[in-house]
Amino acid sequence: MKNRKEMKFNDLLKSVILENSRYDILKKTLTEPRKKDDKVIPAKMTPQEFDKIVLADPTTRRAGNEIKKAGTYVNWLVKQFLSLVPEDEQEGTPRYKSELKRKKDLYFEDLYKTSQDLQVFDKFKQKLPQELRDINKLSIDGLFNAVKDFDLTLATTTKAERKSMPAHPGGEMVFDGDRWRIVKITDKGSLGKEAACFYGGNNEETRWCTSAPGLNYFNSYISRGPLYVIMDKNDAKLGNKTGLPMHRYQWHFQDQQFMDIHDRQMDWIGFLNGEGAEMKQFFKPEIMKNLSGPTGNSVVVEYPRDATSKYIALYGFDEFFESLPKTLQRFDFTSSGNNRYGEQSGEVNLELPEKIGDYDNLEVLHLDGVINKLPSSIGKLKKLQFLSLPNNKNLQELPESVADLPSLMVLNLKNSNPNIKIPKRVQDKIDNNDIHIVK
Repeated sequence: MKNRKEMKFNDLLKSVILENSRYDILKKTLTEPRKKDDKVIPAKMTPQEFDKIVLADPTTRRAGNEIKKAGTYVNWLVKQFLSLVPEDEQEGTPRYKSELKRKKDLYFEDLYKTSQDLQVFDKFKQKLPQELRDINKLSIDGLFNAVKDFDLTLATTTKAERKSMPAHPGGEMVFDGDRWRIVKITDKGSLGKEAACFYGGNNEETRWCTSAPGLNYFNSYISRGPLYVIMDKNDAKLGNKTGLPMHRYQWHFQDQQFMDIHDRQMDWIGFLNGEGAEMKQFFKPEIMKNLSGPTGNSVVVEYPRDATSKYIALYGFDEFFESLPKTLQRFDFTSSGNNRYGEQSGEVNLELPEKIGDYDNLEVLHLDGVINKLPSSIGKLKKLQFLSLPNNKNLQELPESVADLPSLMVLNLKNSNPNIKIPKRVQDKIDNNDIHIVK
């Protein structure tokens, strides 16, 4: 048999759920005292509390600050509020009142989160498992668990939604791929600044210094080169200010700024080599603008500090070697961790091209943490004295042609793959001290 407290709660809840959902009727039912059996039953919530609940429903219709119609989920939100009755405490006692106040405070403190979860639920409930589509069967925690990963799931936006993505006339859409869209901002006037603020959500969705309302750094950046805003069309989580995907970035090549929405440097090389691969060719001309040409017969590049190393990390050695003189004597490619902007180097895995064998004047070849395969043509480098391959964890084997290098004195494999396969002829030269190995 249900106790008196449960019966009172269920009676009230039944009356609320079965009530017409019009705002005025609900408000009257829940916020005004009522008489029953010559007794006055206190209201279950204040008008202010009720309005907060109604406004938390993403389907509530409003005109400015005026509520026109209570939304679909108001009854459910009310149900969650009324269920805050403290357990194991006697009604009316100071402890009961204190615990009830604590629960109500927490409810309203987290109400914005519940509202966000309801927005996701309302938009994508047909994509949820059948047992999770009835909101009345879910608690607040149950709602969160149902949608917590769903708003980050790829391919949740429709083609129509992707096509109608908001835009600003101060930015030009220059790339529209299967997943990614790129907007380029070049206008140095007020229209460009407005576009930067729009795509940054006026710093309500991002923390980009180019999009802050009022005084910002837009003019400083745009004077040196264009801003690129990259947006994930498949992101289900949209900004409340712009309606744009929250998964977006702002890039400025001239200042080596590749920022996420938190205004933190990202591993953009790894990004373009991974999930952003469809944009790699688009950005190639921009990256080439900052390349430094070879100086003399020695080339030293350091990843990710200089543009040349980044170009190689993205597009490989083939095109780069075509620009090098055949008189090249030293080639040094080092991976150094972070650059001066705090950009993470990420992992570089490259294959040295067969054309390396054409550089028969090469004496020093240093490839630090960037190589996963050497070509057999390396055996043509008759003047090569130092073959330095440290920190190459993915280098599985050495080509047998290394044994054909008549001038080779040092083979450096320090901190490389400890299980690297060394051909017998190469190992024999090591054992005979013809080649000094460093491990």
